[in-house]
Amino acid sequence: MSEALEKIIKEKISADHLLYVSMKYTKTCDVMINLLKRWKIMIDYAIDGLLEKAKKKKMIKSIPDAPRLKIDLVKETFKNKEVVEAMEIYEMFKLIDILNKTKEGEFRKGVCLRVTYKMKEIPINLDKLKEYSEILERFINYTKLFLLSK
Repeated sequence: MSEALEKIIKEKISADHLLYVSMKYTKTCDVMINLLKRWKIMIDYAIDGLLEKAKKKKMIKSIPDAPRLKIDLVKETFKNKEVVEAMEIYEMFKLIDILNKTKEGEFRKGVCLRVTYKMKEIPINLDKLKEYSEILERFINYTKLFLLSK
């Protein structure tokens, strides 16, 4: 198994724990923010893995250093739904520290982190986290298959 894949799986296990255990018991926006950061790190590893494998397969000539260029290259090289959807949410996750955030209903079932991104308010609640989780599950499955392919 590749080093990238091992890192991705390690981050995914940590993220799943935050989502299914920590969120269940704490219901705080800080746990949500930590989860989004974990997912960002996981996607970072996936992007690096995808680009390295794509270079080995001669799908791309070189891997850029700049994070923005890496995202663009991934979007150009992998046009399938799994990758495109993951890149869309990844771009927001990357900015989570600097975006305006409002915390609502902490310690309750209705806990919600309202994030202002691209001039829109995005309510991130438990349902939204599950939706992100499903998108990332499909993305990671695709990434695994691609990294393990010949």
